[in-house]
Amino acid sequence: MDEYKRKTPEQILEEIRKIQRGKLKIMIGAVSGSGKTYHMLREGQMLKEKGIDVVICAVSTLKRPETVKQLTGLERVPSIHWIDRGRETKDLNLDGLLARYPEVVLVDGLAHRNRKGARFPNRLKDIEWLLEHGINVITTLNVYEIEGIQDVARKWTSLEARETVPIGTLELADEIRLIDVSPETLMTRFKEGHLEQSPDTGLFTRKDLTVLRELSLRLVAEDVNAALEKHREEMGLQGPSGASERILVSAQYHWNGSIYIRRGQQIAKRLNGDLIVVVFVPEKSKLSKEAAAFKRSLHKMAKKTDAGIEELPLRSSRQFPDALIRYAVENNVTRIVLGHSKKTRWQEFWQGSVTDGILRRARGIDIFWVADRSARGETRFLPAQRERHDQESPYHRLSKEEIEKKVSRIKRGRFKIYIGAAPGVGKTYTMLREGNESLRKGTDVVVGWLETHGRAETAAQVADLQLIPAAEIPYKGTLLKEMDLNAILARNPELALVDELPHTNAPGSRNQKRYEDVMALLECGISVITTMNVQHLESLNDAVAQITGVRVRETVPDSILSMADEVELIDVAPQALRQRMKDGKIYAAGKVEQALGSFFKTGNLIALRELALRELADDVDERLESRDRSFSMRGPWRREETIYVCILPGANGERLIRRGFRIAYRLKADLIVNWIRVGRGNGSEEEPMADCCRMLTDRLGGTFGILESKSWKETPRIVMEQATGVNATQIVMGQAASSGPVLRRRKAVRDLIRLARDLDVLLVSDPE
Repeated sequence: MDEYKRKTPEQILEEIRKIQRGKLKIMIGAVSGSGKTYHMLREGQMLKEKGIDVVICAVSTLKRPETVKQLTGLERVPSIHWIDRGRETKDLNLDGLLARYPEVVLVDGLAHRNRKGARFPNRLKDIEWLLEHGINVITTLNVYEIEGIQDVARKWTSLEARETVPIGTLELADEIRLIDVSPETLMTRFKEGHLEQSPDTGLFTRKDLTVLRELSLRLVAEDVNAALEKHREEMGLQGPSGASERILVSAQYHWNGSIYIRRGQQIAKRLNGDLIVVVFVPEKSKLSKEAAAFKRSLHKMAKKTDAGIEELPLRSSRQFPDALIRYAVENNVTRIVLGHSKKTRWQEFWQGSVTDGILRRARGIDIFWVADRSARGETRFLPAQRERHDQESPYHRLSKEEIEKKVSRIKRGRFKIYIGAAPGVGKTYTMLREGNESLRKGTDVVVGWLETHGRAETAAQVADLQLIPAAEIPYKGTLLKEMDLNAILARNPELALVDELPHTNAPGSRNQKRYEDVMALLECGISVITTMNVQHLESLNDAVAQITGVRVRETVPDSILSMADEVELIDVAPQALRQRMKDGKIYAAGKVEQALGSFFKTGNLIALRELALRELADDVDERLESRDRSFSMRGPWRREETIYVCILPGANGERLIRRGFRIAYRLKADLIVNWIRVGRGNGSEEEPMADCCRMLTDRLGGTFGILESKSWKETPRIVMEQATGVNATQIVMGQAASSGPVLRRRKAVRDLIRLARDLDVLLVSDPE
């Protein structure tokens, strides 16, 4: 559209209408009892403190003490009470609200059906009417009350929603916030009688709560992804954001086309990515009957897997690599899935090598070659489920080591992590609030380490909690303050609150990292609640660097997350987080402008939020899968996989290891890492890098080794022998470096891919 073109009267009126229209914020939770009403009322209190005119109408606290407290001082516009199926319910008093005409109204239950004779049939229409009259609305919604999600929830749980709202309702919202609560916390609230009047009490089985929690995390992640793509489009940014995956399957109208689509679907599900399929066909040739049959079959399969499929003409096979990469770039693809080439060396010489063409052109895109299982005489079609041999028999006699491990786990303290997408979302505030709740219940609680960053709201939450004084450690003529682990152990509380889990301790401390201090507390039977941001997870280090341009130096192993008994996400919309920054609630005034222009850019915050939502959704799925082997929303896992990471000279070794770990973790597979030393190598430069890779592999639970090769020519054979020796099912390696022996390295990679035709091969991009 020409930006200088005069706007039509209709366009002008529409923009004026949008300016005058009220804003809508939706608090989404997994079930009733998640804390949506509490957080809605708390937000109302904060708005009131800023001088905003706030009222409540049709709000139901269900007599929950903490929620009732949040009503203090908020003006109530009387609602209209009536009996619905034996239950007292409340409709909005639209005339009363319009007469009062507040700036913001807080209202519960977006998926509410009104009484007969009401102006509108449901609350959604009521709220739309209020918005059109310039009144802002904050409301609440359970994830299963959304059409489409309700169908999935019904499939996996015993739940049946009383009323629902259309899936497009979320698009009406100016802001969506997820109120995430772990099943353990909800079960505790139920046992303590806080949810007696909740309509969802029949849902309180661990599996149902976990499924609904995962659905809410994935739903909000999808909404955030849409917002991120819109923002990047408005900013003129191209290429993938780094927060999510988009998988492109290159298929043919042939029997193996179905294998590639199924494999692409498995990858997309495990990585929570979109799936698209492209088929290149000779420009002027007519499909044979067999190819036409395969075409119908593939289009049906694409429809079943919710994949978009497109057919494009191709003048000659030599143009295939260029056409494929160009299509991938235009569609913001992060990974291409295709089959191994079956051409002989002679055919490649005369007709051109597809693999070599892709290696030359692929930059910033991962390439995944699907194993040709028919080469080993295996079935052509991948089974949907595989036989599992690791189920522990209930009659199995435990060994001494197994008994000691279980006893140690019983004695260990409980471990809870509050995780966020960025600083300032409220992790420390929530940790302290829970600490105070535990103190009121009679638990012996101390604050082991606290970083308030000058935030008055956070400091006020310390209340009656005892703070353990920091230890002072002399370093280079100064005294550095650190958490006093010895003092906490000597005090021996039941629960310790420890802020900033990824922190690196000062030299001379008992442990190098704070998470090691936390492990020591847990082993001594002291429970710990702690905080961290998603960008500090070791395996996400590269993704965060790609998103923000900042390489996070302080990280924690992903195993820490899986060790936690509970993990809860503190979700805040980027606009709200940036406003907190401007209000001086995150950093000191002198740092605000710099932060808003760098790490706290809107695009960065949206992408990090999506990353956090998806990561926690995967963690929720992993936990449920570990208890119920037959269940996973991301499809079946394959226990017999072994991921073999091959680090050739010039590759970004740490990036490859992190990528290999994430694949191995998602597939419950072993991780083997080999540093390949070619010829004499460059010892002075290679040794420190190899040591870093060794330490990273150890932290992530893999096995590391160094493989010697006399020349680039013999490297593919040696690597393949090693991969075969460790029973590898997938080889992970890096794209050719832009410096050094580029041609020899690319030829070695191409030859290795040819030798590994009966294995999956992932070629990892290096955006740096």
